[in-house]
Formats: sequence, structure tokens, C-alpha cells
Amino acid sequence: MERFISNSYEETVEFASEFAKRLKKGSVVAFLGGLGMGKTAFTTGLAKGLGIDADVSSPTFALVNEYRSDNAVLCHFDMYRVSSWDDLYSTGYFDYLDSGAYLAIEWSENIYNALENDAVIVEITKLSENSREFKIYTKEESNDNSRN
Repeated sequence: MERFISNSYEETVEFASEFAKRLKKGSVVAFLGGLGMGKTAFTTGLAKGLGIDADVSSPTFALVNEYRSDNAVLCHFDMYRVSSWDDLYSTGYFDYLDSGAYLAIEWSENIYNALENDAVIVEITKLSENSREFKIYTKEESNDNSRN
């Protein structure tokens, strides 16, 4: 497990930008954390690190926003309103999984059972008004730890 403490939006973006450079193509990054925790800031950094120049915004009403560069596609999902397998299928999630795009998923709690074992989990905890702790691990590591 990797841990990072951020004290600002800018630190979160910079950390996520460097983190993105270590991701394999087609990685799924699934966020655990409530409103105002820094999920969109982290996704902004992912885009930057993948060489995508875009104004990242939460896909609350669109369900998914796509950001593209010549070398990468980042699909930013909001799964807040997803409550069933039918809802999940309607988002196109499974089609995106097979596309080779990087996926950033807000409200992944709602689709946790559908995530692949190699999904990267980014668990965010609010420490203070501006500080956040980011714990990063794979779903498989989480499953292994729950068996101990």
C-alpha cells in the first residue's frame, strides 16, 4: 500500500500526475471517498500525467467524460447513481474496459464487485479542511487483507 498526504489541490494534482506515469495502459483507478474529497483533483493530475491537456470536471450529469491526447484516452466516470448491473451496463463501462483507455471512477463503492482484481483503489480520507490522505492499493490486495 502506498500512502500520500496532500495539503492542497496543487499537491494532489502533482502527486497524481507522477502516479499516472506508473500506470499500465488500460488501468482502472477507482476512488473511495465522499463529496469534496479530491477525486476530481486527482483525476486532473492523472490527465496531466498521461499527457492530456484538458479541463477536467466531475462527470456528475454526463456519467462519463472522455479526455484524449494523441497517446492516451482517459474516461472519467461518476457511478453515484448506479445501483444495479443494468445501470452499470448502461454506462458503457464494460465496453470502455476493453478499449485500452484509462478509467477513473468516482463513487466506485457502488460498483466495487464489478471491479477487476487489478483495479487501483484510491481511498481518500479528509484530515482537515485542506489536507487529505490517499491510500493506494489494488482491489486484490484489499481482498487479501480482508481474509487475514
